[in-house]
Amino acid sequence: MKAILHADREWGIGKNNSLMFRIPEDMKFFKQTTIGNVVVMGYNTLKSFPGGKPLKDRVNIVLSATPFECEGCIVVNSLNRLFAELEKYDPDKVFLIGGAMAYKTLLPYCSEVLVTKVDAVGGADTFFENLDKNPDFELVSESAPVETNGYTVKFTTYKNNNVRL
Repeated sequence: MKAILHADREWGIGKNNSLMFRIPEDMKFFKQTTIGNVVVMGYNTLKSFPGGKPLKDRVNIVLSATPFECEGCIVVNSLNRLFAELEKYDPDKVFLIGGAMAYKTLLPYCSEVLVTKVDAVGGADTFFENLDKNPDFELVSESAPVETNGYTVKFTTYKNNNVRL
């Protein structure tokens, strides 16, 4: 499994259950990376989508302690059930897309983290772990800076050198 997200200079990832930045290149990268694959998310992330509907052309798996029904989603209520469900898929095609609790819980199981780094401070109320200070993670690729929609971004990949199995 891989995680995918955008983060500001302070590793902020969200504000008011929404993205802090609207960056077309980041959205394009997210779509190209996840389309045709599996996305794993928490309940609040699902609710943050337009109409609270799952993402099109992807298998949507929602981890939620509270059972609920959602057309187009596979809902699991425990890590054991999530891992059992994920056994059906190629791990390189599974992407953890949020939110904060899902990232915190599942980060040790992610082989890679794809971070669009935004050179700005977005006033976040939700944060991701600073991978530059985590000894298990290594920055393995970083794009040249890209100017887009008033922001400078870099597309980065971190490798987890101690993946929990």
